[in-house]
Order: sequence, then C-alpha cells, then structure tokens
Amino acid sequence: MESKKAQTLTLFALAWPILIEILMLRLMGIADTFMLSHYSDNAVAAVGFSDQILAMTVMLCSMVTIGTTILVSRYVGAKDEQSASEITRVSISLNFLFGLFIGLILIIFASDLLRLMGLPSELMKDATIYMVIIGGFTFVQSLMLTASAVIKGHGLTKQVMYVMTGANILNIIGNYLFIFGPFGIPVLGVKGVAIATVASRFIGTIVLFVILKKQIGESIPLSKLFRFPKLHVKNLLKIGVPSSVDSIAWNLQMVVVTIFIAMIGTTALTTNVYTTNLRAFITMFSGALGQGTLILISRKIGQKKMDEAYGQSMHIFKIAAFVAFCVAGLFFIFSKPLLKIFTNSPDIIMLGSSIILLTLLLEPGRAFNLIFNNSLKAAGDVNFPVVVAILGMWLISVPTAYILGIHFGLGLIGVWIGFVVDEWVRGIILRRRWKSRVWEDKSKALEAAKS
Repeated sequence: MESKKAQTLTLFALAWPILIEILMLRLMGIADTFMLSHYSDNAVAAVGFSDQILAMTVMLCSMVTIGTTILVSRYVGAKDEQSASEITRVSISLNFLFGLFIGLILIIFASDLLRLMGLPSELMKDATIYMVIIGGFTFVQSLMLTASAVIKGHGLTKQVMYVMTGANILNIIGNYLFIFGPFGIPVLGVKGVAIATVASRFIGTIVLFVILKKQIGESIPLSKLFRFPKLHVKNLLKIGVPSSVDSIAWNLQMVVVTIFIAMIGTTALTTNVYTTNLRAFITMFSGALGQGTLILISRKIGQKKMDEAYGQSMHIFKIAAFVAFCVAGLFFIFSKPLLKIFTNSPDIIMLGSSIILLTLLLEPGRAFNLIFNNSLKAAGDVNFPVVVAILGMWLISVPTAYILGIHFGLGLIGVWIGFVVDEWVRGIILRRRWKSRVWEDKSKALEAAKS
C-alpha cells in the first residue's frame, strides 16, 4: 500500500487546482454582482432571480458529468482506454442533446417560468432577456461541464483550473466592456452580461476540447458521436441520477429552512445571508478534497486495489476534517472584521460571529460526510449515501431547525445546530458503511456487467 505521505501528495496535486477553480468562481461571482450593481439594482435582482432557475440546469447536466468523472477515472485506473473513450463520447453526446433540449424549453417558456415563480413585473424584461440568452446556449455549458469532467477523470485537474480561470477572467472583461462602455462600446447592461457569459463559456469549451485532443488523445470523430451503448448510458445514469436527486433534495431543504429563518425575523434572515456567503469560502476546501477523493478512489477501484482504496479514504477524511476545522477557526478569529464588510449592525455582527463559531463543529462534520459520500459513489455504492442524505435532511436537519430555532426560541443558532447534527450523523453512518466494505460487491457487480 502507498505510504500516507504519498497519498497526501497525490491528493494535494489533484485538490489544489480544484480549490483555485472554486475560489475563482466565488470571486468572479462577487465581481459580477459588484459591477452590475453600478448599472442598476434592478438588473442585479433580475439576474440573481434568473440564476436560481438556471442553476437547476447545471444540476440536470450533472446527472451525466458526475458519472463521467467516476467512470473515466475507473477505466483509466484499469488501463481500459477503449471504455474510457466510449464513456467520453457517450457523455458528450448525451449532454449536448440534453443541453439543446433544455435550451429550447428555456427560450420558449422563459417569461412563463419567471412569472410562475412570482418575479415582480418591473424585473421581467431584464430577467427574460438574460434567461433566453444564457438558457438558449445551455448546450455550450453542458459541453464545457462534460469536457471538464472527462479531463478531471484523467487526473488533469490543473488544466481545468487554468481554463476555468481564463474563461472567468474573459467574462469579467466582457462584463466591464458592456456595463461601463469604454472606448465607445455600447452599454448593453443585462444583455451584455449574458453575451459575455456565453462568449467566455464558448471559448473555454473550445480550449477544453483542444486539451482532450492534444493531451488525452480523444479526437471524438463525428461518425462515432450520437451512439449510445446501453451499458454505458445505464452506468452513467445509475451514478448520476441519484446524485442529482441528492442536490435537488438539498435545495428544497434550504427553501424550507429559509422560510423558518424568515419566521424568526429580518435580523436572522440578513445574518444568514452574510454568514452563508462567508461559509462558502470555508466549504471550498472540503469541496476540493471531496472532488479529489472521488477521482482517487475511482482510480483505485479501477485498478482493483480495494485495500488501498479503503485505507486511502480512511486517511483522507482525517485530513479533510482537520483542514476544515483550521479554516473555520481562522474565519471565526476574523469573523467580526469580515462581517463588517457587509454591515455595521452590531446585532448582525454579534449573531453572525456566533454562527461562524458553530462552523468549527459544522465544517469538520461536513468534510467527514463528504469524503465518505464521494468514496461510496466512486465505488459504485451510489444509492445508499443518497438515501442517507435525504433522510438526514428531512428527518434531522429540517425538524431540528424548527424545534430548536422556532419552538424553543434559539433562533438562527438553533437552525444551524440542526445543520451540525445532520452532517455528523450522516458522516458516522457513511463511515460505518465504508468500513463494512459492502461497496466492494457493488464495484464487482459493475465490472461483471461490463464483461
């Protein structure tokens, strides 16, 4: 078995580019909002509202991309280049067609969807323009996500980081040009932001496909596209669909919990927004380690090194929990200055600091949960972590949030305690599942189906 040091270095090599990629996405999102706010507050609201719907398209495309990363990593580990190549072509074809279908739906029904969700009439024009342009080119984003998933599956996370960072910088430049109109460029506002987003994604997609051809040797001839071997489609969806259900359940949970927080009061609701924004920077680290784990464990499973996969996951979760605790601690130390970036309200700053203190418990639990969740999925044991996640959200997190936050009057702190309990209980259950090694049978079943 590899030494722990070697495992850590391998994890680091995979995870740090993913971390930078996530960080850049966070920072670029803030920059987008900041620049658009200088154009119009209504424009910010319209784009933000539309993004809630468009975010669902990313989840739907993830039904394929999650399975792509796992299966490509597994076949690369098994040195089965033919199957890795077949999965690549099937994934690209599926998500391209899926993206076209979603785009058509959004173009036709953009206004209806926005109206159905209760968008104020004064925001309708900008929101519709934004959704039609971004949504109409969903196929570009789906191709970008799929190519990224394949390249990560081959372990080339650094290349994806460079491309995504470059695409986001191009997006920022485009936003600046169309919002502020230097050099006589027409000020297009929301329309310009949408055009800049699509253009940057299109360029990023082209570069990713060049990497696929030059560094991986995947030429993807048109004659071999749009062929859908039943086994590959089944395996992709078998992994991807449950994971997407997990994401949808999480979003619904957050909607319900937000309703609870609104019942507590405006201060709690505002504090939650600010602390959630800060927490997004804390969760980057466990998120990057989680994606690295997915690739590493998939590779080990493909190599049929079950003992190494088992030991590696048990080691990585300790690293992830320790890193999460340290980062959360750092954010707590600087919590008041960070919160003062958003507000001068002493009540919000005091409550926000208490919430960030809770992340010292929450984030190690989340890392604990995430590492074993991804390890089980990488091994083909997909349904169990999804069922545990859904039950945890709706039988632990939501009820605890209501009981402590509303019934016993602990407010926002009670709501976040619900998050803490949920993450730790799920982490413990998933760790027991991993230690049982039931997942080895799931992995063998996948190999048997292939042969």
